[in-house]
Amino acid sequence: MGAHEDFKVTCMSKQVVAAAVPLQDHKLPLSNLDFLLPPLDVNVFFCYKKEEIIPKNSCNENTLKHKVSVLKKALAQALAYFYPFAGEIVYNSAGEPEILCNNRGVEFIEAFADVKLVELNLYNPDQSVEGKLVPRKKDAVFSVQVTELKCGGIVIACAFDHRIADAYSTNMFWVTWAEMATFKPITMIPNLHRSLFSPRKPLDYNSNIYKMYLPISSLPAPNPNEPDMGPLITRVYTISKWQLNNLQALCEDKDGENGCFKKYSKLQCFSAILWKIIASHACELGVDNLNKTSMMGIVVDGRVRLSKEESSEKQEAISTYFGNVLSIPFGEQNCEDLKEMLIGKLAKLVNNFVEMAAKKEHFLGLIDWVEARRPEPAVTKIYCTEDGDGPAFVMSSGLGFPVSKVDFGWGKPTFGSYHFPWGGNCGYVMPMPNAQENGDWVVYMHLHKEQLHYIEAKASHLFQPFSLHKNYDRESGFVHLEQVPHSFG
Repeated sequence: MGAHEDFKVTCMSKQVVAAAVPLQDHKLPLSNLDFLLPPLDVNVFFCYKKEEIIPKNSCNENTLKHKVSVLKKALAQALAYFYPFAGEIVYNSAGEPEILCNNRGVEFIEAFADVKLVELNLYNPDQSVEGKLVPRKKDAVFSVQVTELKCGGIVIACAFDHRIADAYSTNMFWVTWAEMATFKPITMIPNLHRSLFSPRKPLDYNSNIYKMYLPISSLPAPNPNEPDMGPLITRVYTISKWQLNNLQALCEDKDGENGCFKKYSKLQCFSAILWKIIASHACELGVDNLNKTSMMGIVVDGRVRLSKEESSEKQEAISTYFGNVLSIPFGEQNCEDLKEMLIGKLAKLVNNFVEMAAKKEHFLGLIDWVEARRPEPAVTKIYCTEDGDGPAFVMSSGLGFPVSKVDFGWGKPTFGSYHFPWGGNCGYVMPMPNAQENGDWVVYMHLHKEQLHYIEAKASHLFQPFSLHKNYDRESGFVHLEQVPHSFG
């Protein structure tokens, strides 16, 4: 069955869902790590097929009305714990954003889409998801949309302000929401104490932070004479566990430091091959690009790093912290060098720049660096690439995405993904586990159109366009070890 290129979504109702427990109005400051995020909205959505079997004596439990009732009640209960999502952003006297926890509530939209689940072109979320199945959040921190499909399936989606929460925090919320709906005990109660990440006295940070972040006032003015690569678009692919395992084996460093064997993570190996492909594409665009510098960043979660050598109580508090605990180290390399570099050496390069930031001292220094520059906001350098620069993208691991745990009582999702067209010229890539959690990945890619065309032309043995109704033959996409080093050189 083919995918529908266009379909109509009708809004049936809009309501506001507030936290079930009344809260006294108060302001919750953002942490210094929150201040490194610009005002960007992130979307998450899950697709559920219609149940094939209706429980006996439960004839009403398969209706949208019943499901919406369950979702609203559980949402109100979950917001009692995650109450910043029910608030709004205000600004203090210094011009800094903070959360007014006033329980204004979450906009809850019910909609109907004239399309079947298997007809959704999830390979192209710009066409099927953007502006249709995910809500357009306005002034609130968090909003929800539940869309019934023509086949009886549903899509549950949200939009949230990235300054308030990272993916780890939002994952906690979704799991709690589902647990509330199914009367299960709460797995993780969020910790909202900003004192966990207070700056030190005296402030202490090193010059490496200046290589990664810069104050907003230091951003270079755009050059109108530079060529424009055009807007970024989004595609979703699948990569099998066999491909990932073989790619990881290809990157093994059997002659590491002091003769020690070094095995890099699947994420680092995947990042290395994608960096190589994108740099190879730049080289093919012309000799002027050969010496341009390409940048690739990897989002690092600081929770595990900041927990080192801390008490068990503090480790527990950090592991359930609600907010942003992220840093984005990146590497820089000449495009031609990346094209010619063996994949194992490139994986080592990725590992080296990630390890520089994957330390407790880096995050403590980052907190102090922000404190020294408040109230002026800062941003990661890699996000600020301009037309005419070499290609740049950020890899964000969504491998902790709890797609199989978001069961509201009518089955696990058939598909789930983040949707984050974040603007600018810097690409964004996020691998996630598929709904079966069998080792295969779903990869969300927000890159320039020409880059994606090149990936599909030159790396079809790695990337398969995602499709709900196509049984992907993992063996047909098997990565042979001798393929990769010469595929783009």
